[in-house]
This record gives sequence, C-alpha cells and structure tokens, in this order.
Amino acid sequence: MCINEIITEWLLEPDNPSVRYYTLTNLLDQSPECAEALVAERAIMESGKVPEILSHQNAAGYWGDPVKFYTLKYTGTVWQLIILAELGADGKNLQVAKACEFILEHSQEPEQGGFACYKSQKTGGGLPSYVVPCLTGNLVWSLIRLGYLNDVRVQRGIGWINSFQRFDDGETSAPKGQPYDKYPMCWGSHTCHMGAVKTLKALAEIPPELRSPETQKTIITGVEYLLAHHIYKKSHNLDEVSKPGWLKLGFPLMYQSDILEILDILTRLNVHDSRMQDAIDIVKEKQDQQSRWKLENTFNGKYLVNIEKKGSPSKWITMRALRVLKNYDK
Repeated sequence: MCINEIITEWLLEPDNPSVRYYTLTNLLDQSPECAEALVAERAIMESGKVPEILSHQNAAGYWGDPVKFYTLKYTGTVWQLIILAELGADGKNLQVAKACEFILEHSQEPEQGGFACYKSQKTGGGLPSYVVPCLTGNLVWSLIRLGYLNDVRVQRGIGWINSFQRFDDGETSAPKGQPYDKYPMCWGSHTCHMGAVKTLKALAEIPPELRSPETQKTIITGVEYLLAHHIYKKSHNLDEVSKPGWLKLGFPLMYQSDILEILDILTRLNVHDSRMQDAIDIVKEKQDQQSRWKLENTFNGKYLVNIEKKGSPSKWITMRALRVLKNYDK
C-alpha cells in the first residue's frame, strides 16, 4: 500500500511524539535503533501527553484513590497504565515502573495470576472472585509493552490467559468454580467479546519466537473465534452486527474495542483471511478526502488528560488504520 506523503508529513509532526515514533517504525519501517526513531522515542517522555499524565501521579505510583485503582473510570491507576502503554511510555522510567509495581502488587491475584478489579484485604493482591478477562488482557498487554514480559508475575498472567480464557460461541455451558462463578457477563455461555479481544491482544504482543506451545494454541483458538464473527458480526447470523459501537473508531479504547483494534491484532499476528474483508472495507470507507480518519468514539472528559478531539481528524486513528492496511496488504 502506498502511503500519501502529505499524510506522512502530518503524522511526523512533533506535536504528537508517540504517533511520530510509530509512523517511523511501523509505517516507514525505520529501525527503532536509528537516530531519528531514538529521538522520537525520547520525546515521548519529554513532551505531549505522557509527562502530563505522569504529573498527576502520586509519589507511591498510583493515581487518585489507591483502593479504587480500577473503579475510578477513567482516572484510576489501571487506566493510566493502559494509556501510558498505548502512548509508548518508557517502562524504565521511575514513575512508570512504580505504576507497574503498584498494579502488580494490588490488582494481580497471587495464586493464579489473573488481574482483579478489587484488592483482597487478606492477601493484599487481587481478589480472586473479581478477576476478569478484559482487565487481565489489558494489564498483561500493558506490562509487556512496558518491558515486563520476562517478569515471573507477567508470565503467570499469560498462564492465566492460556488456562482460563474461553472462546466459546454460545454452544457450551460456562464452567464452574473460580474464576467463572462471579460475572455471567464475562463467563456466560457466550464468551465476552471484550475479554476475547483484550486477552488475544496481550498474547499477540509476545514476540513469535517467545510464544510457548500453550500460547500459540490459545492464539489459534482466539483468532478463529474473531474470524467466525467476521470481526464485528453475529456468528450465527452474519447479517446482524454484534456490537454496533465497534464500527465507530476510537482511541484509547480502555475495556471497549472496535474493528480497527481487532484488525490491528489480527494483522500483527499475520492473519489474512477473507472473513476480515468486510471490516477492512469499512475502515477504508471511513478515510476522508484528505486521506485521514476521524476520531469517532472517545471517553474525553472522563480521562485525566484528553487525547484528541472527537469528530476531528485523528493522528492516532490515521496511523493505526494505515498500519492495518499496510500489514493486511503485505
């Protein structure tokens, strides 16, 4: 796919150092070690949204009420960690590392490795009955992005996904016992789409050469689940849209998803399947006459720091859409 030079120049403007970095490395195929990419990567921590988010952080590594690390939507610690990972923050930065350690200490359930919405007063870690798949996927993904892949705690989180994540299409009964008993919306007879997407996103972030046979098996199952739904449809009636909100492109998405995020995950996994084509066509149709994409969905007003303006051309959506189309064509 040919990328418009004018759009490339727009994406490379210094006002959004994160998009600049990903444009260089993901769209223009520059090495992350080249001088221009290194300068752009350093700028992520020096200007733009990342330092603004970090300016609100408590010295102990959390944002807001430490007990409400999840329930403060979307100003609590969980959500800031996800946004920082999306923006390409440096996990070696002391403030970012403190946030990672806070989440690992307070949200991760210590026995099985999933991540919970609430802290257990007994263990100090995540409360077992409140471990949920979308949160686990989001936090495992974020921690991998921030450099924690080899940490034994993140490896336990990956193990949790391989052991407990379901990709059922309403054809079997939900299992019994932990972690399945608490939330029917997460663990009912039909797999929660958000849980499926976010856990697959986490596993896709693992370099192929480091994926265990169990991880590879989970990826294959998760990919087929999303393809059976043609990304956004009801698998048992492909004339119906499963999640209408998934057709509106947003960033960052938190526990929600959209067709662009799902296509980004699948193309990262080198999946090219005819069942993706309808979603690809929708993405293409959303490109405007200036070859840009707009931000259609946002939690602006609920964040600590707003990212982009709803209804306006979005560098984030444009960069990600171009990345998906480039990888799909490849």
